[in-house]
Amino acid sequence: MLTEVFYLHEKGSLADARLCTYILDDSDSIAIEKRPMMLICPGGGYEQTSDREAEPLAMHFLSIGYHVAVLRYSVAPAVYPTALLEATASMKLIHEHAKEWYVDTDKIVVQGSSAGGHLAACLAMFLHTKWLAEMAGVTNDILKPAAMLLNYPVITSGEYAHRGSFKQLLGGNETEEMLELLSLEKQVTEYTPPAFIWHTYTDQSVPVQNSLLLIEAMKKYEIPVEFHMYPVGKHGLSTCSRLTAMRDGTGIQQECGSWLLLAKRWLIALRDE
Repeated sequence: MLTEVFYLHEKGSLADARLCTYILDDSDSIAIEKRPMMLICPGGGYEQTSDREAEPLAMHFLSIGYHVAVLRYSVAPAVYPTALLEATASMKLIHEHAKEWYVDTDKIVVQGSSAGGHLAACLAMFLHTKWLAEMAGVTNDILKPAAMLLNYPVITSGEYAHRGSFKQLLGGNETEEMLELLSLEKQVTEYTPPAFIWHTYTDQSVPVQNSLLLIEAMKKYEIPVEFHMYPVGKHGLSTCSRLTAMRDGTGIQQECGSWLLLAKRWLIALRDE
């Protein structure tokens, strides 16, 4: 496996903003010519990028034949649109190395947890826009993910918002116009890609209505969604196992761990299309 680190230098990027890539080896003894790719955006309320939602998830996706890139995007004091520009730069970098890495560029999936889910969904919602392509200095086809995989995502800036994420993302510049733009259930279009989403009913940090509002908006356009809601579980469960347990012993919710098996099944179907 080839591992590399690419530092990102977009306007407003922090010094440690980087893309960490995990590229499965090509082999003459394996019939696969190209592999799908997963771009992971860890959560952290736009204050950090969580280690628990980065490489531990990457290893799972590598196990089903996906190349993986983990985006350690800029967080506060960096503000919007820095992280989004780093996501677009990551997509551009993947396309530039597609031949070398044997990437199927028609099967790039963006994955995000919590605030990272907001970033992944931003890319998916705005992929068709002229303004984002111009800011990123690319054509819109470079920005297009085939699908999005969202773990307990931050979506809405409305009644059920995770206020801390928007405060950090906007640096206190929480104007009505910016909150409207970044309330992603309002940005769904016919260009929005299919999704796999999971959430817990008892999430007290990012209420499940974030996912439900997005699903409702996607349904209006008949965009396919696979959604799983678990009856009990705190926010930020990641793998739901001891692998990503927190220092205080929390973060283990074995009954929610089936999301990984379900997501892998969904990803394998996409891989094999």
